[in-house]
Amino acid sequence: MSWAWYAVLSAFFGALVAIFGKIGVRDVDSNLAVALRTAIILFFAWGIVAVQGNAADLFRISRHSLLFLFLSAIATGLSWMFYYKALQLGEASRVAPIDKLSVALAVAMAFVFLGEKPTTGNVLGASLIVAGVLVTVFVR
Repeated sequence: MSWAWYAVLSAFFGALVAIFGKIGVRDVDSNLAVALRTAIILFFAWGIVAVQGNAADLFRISRHSLLFLFLSAIATGLSWMFYYKALQLGEASRVAPIDKLSVALAVAMAFVFLGEKPTTGNVLGASLIVAGVLVTVFVR
């Protein structure tokens, strides 16, 4: 399967995160919800690693990779905590699009920090995401 199919599956399950999360945090503290969700993900992810049989590769990860995976985990945790709080307080149909500003920000950061070259397609696409978020937030 190509990267594009994995990205489509990611988007589909990402949409379910908003719907299931909104229902799940209705009567639960948002930070408790994130903690529970994280514990479930922990068991789920390690279960997949165990089935694949590559848990021993953990000891072969470089310090450089460990550092950036650690930073990514912290960013993920903060993202989830703010996302669940936003879902608890706001409408999923407005929170989810704002959260997807992360796509436009990731595109811009990829240019700055990863040295990726801007193309008409990714600049226009990121701009349309920003425009769509502005419409979602300001147009009633």
